[in-house]
Amino acid sequence: MSNLKLTIIGAGSTYTPELIEGVIERSANLPVTEIALMDIDKRKLDIVGGLCKRMIEKAGLKTEVILTMDLNEALERADFVLSQIRVGKLACRILDEKIPLKYGFIGQETTGIGGFFKALRTIPALLNITKQMETICPEAWLINFSNPSGILAQALQNYTKIKTIGLCNVPINMIAGVEKSLGETNLDIEYVGLNHLSYITGVKKEGKDLLGDALLQGVNGQGMKNIPLQGFSSELIQTIGAIPSSYLEYFYYRDDKLKHLMEEEKCRGEVCLDIEERLLTLYQDENLSVKPKELENRGGARYSEAAISLVDAIYNDKQEVHVVNTLNQGALEFMAEDDSVEISAVIGKNGVRPIPIKGFKNKHIMELMKTVKAYERHTVEAAIHGDEAEAMQALLIHPLVGDYNKGRACFNEMKQAHKAYLPQFKN
Repeated sequence: MSNLKLTIIGAGSTYTPELIEGVIERSANLPVTEIALMDIDKRKLDIVGGLCKRMIEKAGLKTEVILTMDLNEALERADFVLSQIRVGKLACRILDEKIPLKYGFIGQETTGIGGFFKALRTIPALLNITKQMETICPEAWLINFSNPSGILAQALQNYTKIKTIGLCNVPINMIAGVEKSLGETNLDIEYVGLNHLSYITGVKKEGKDLLGDALLQGVNGQGMKNIPLQGFSSELIQTIGAIPSSYLEYFYYRDDKLKHLMEEEKCRGEVCLDIEERLLTLYQDENLSVKPKELENRGGARYSEAAISLVDAIYNDKQEVHVVNTLNQGALEFMAEDDSVEISAVIGKNGVRPIPIKGFKNKHIMELMKTVKAYERHTVEAAIHGDEAEAMQALLIHPLVGDYNKGRACFNEMKQAHKAYLPQFKN
């Protein structure tokens, strides 16, 4: 690949300068000659794209940056496709967060019934993108960090022929948080779970086991700005026998989280809408040619590190270990071969090689993963086929829903609210 083309779909996102920063920082190893920025929102594409062009120019790179609203043009000759789409934009996220509260359910963009509806909107869109890739750039890699990343990986890795990896910045932030808490670096971390349902289950340094000390200290992984954090108690962490992802606060502190969401003046989607508009105003400044510090308020910490380092590992066949969402393929003995799981894997030019974890014995994690994976499987079927029975089975399984009468009523209202983005349910 002497001419390396990177395509970013959903490039109007205010996160995109994070990715461009990553390309600039790794330019010595990644000879990106062309970047295609694609979005269906012309205003955002022009504003964000303008800043991205200035960043590339300031860095002195000979990289052509193309702005387009045409998916086929964006995919032409692409070697890597990064997907960060939000079907229905932040307006739909706000509905995902606010409607469930009326029924006593947590409203959140990646878990519960809110995350469920985001998956219903996004899976068909991504499968359409991969269908185009199969024709236009069949050898390209699709790296998806659109949410909910794990459910989308479950769909993409079972229903398309494209080489695809699901990615999230939670693992890299969790690991960094544990290292900071323990005052250590280069730890040997065992990471197990599904996306946003994940745990650090092993911590070693030069063969010495540090997990026991971490559990006694109540060490938490680094939290995410998208979550109103309270932190896990030492007692809870010891009960589980592992360090949970901050998203599991929605499971383990359900009532507290629901109360907090109901009392907030603005939901997180409304806060993000305000942040986004402020960022877009900043991005329009012709004198701005670097990623502004204000972007950190948006919650995308280390996205560029996670995404562009993954591209680097594949392109340069680095055989590096990354935590990704990939098919299990026997790595976790208690999960099915075709379950997409979030685990450590060796990444190189031939793709993803999950690192097996033999003799895993944490029954709580095993049982919760299997339950939520069942929910994800039903969700994928509902999203692809527009099957309401599959949809309700998914919601009855999910730990944050469960109740049929409330779940059905909430489903009906949200289906109506999102009908413009749910064509599969019209019949």
